[in-house]
Amino acid sequence: MTYTLTAVLLMALVTYIPRVLPISIFRSEIKSKYIKSFLQYVPYAVLGALTFPEIINSTGNFKTALFGTAVALALANMGKSLVIVALGAILTVLITGMFL
Repeated sequence: MTYTLTAVLLMALVTYIPRVLPISIFRSEIKSKYIKSFLQYVPYAVLGALTFPEIINSTGNFKTALFGTAVALALANMGKSLVIVALGAILTVLITGMFL
């Protein structure tokens, strides 16, 4: 039980520090346009870096994953909702999986 409690407390601390540091370091408004534009794209870059490798490996077949990703990107680029994008990618993987 002590090990589990210590692990939970350490994970909470590690999660809490990145949330508190920016608030404590940047007390005033950021004036630089470069830094502001950089910080606007960070969440998208991190999300892409975390999810893209798993997308390619999720189906067990590189070709079906590639087709599903292409359809998802196309639907998202057309401004479709998240549900439509996800369903389109799933159906594409299902259909291409039957033929490949």
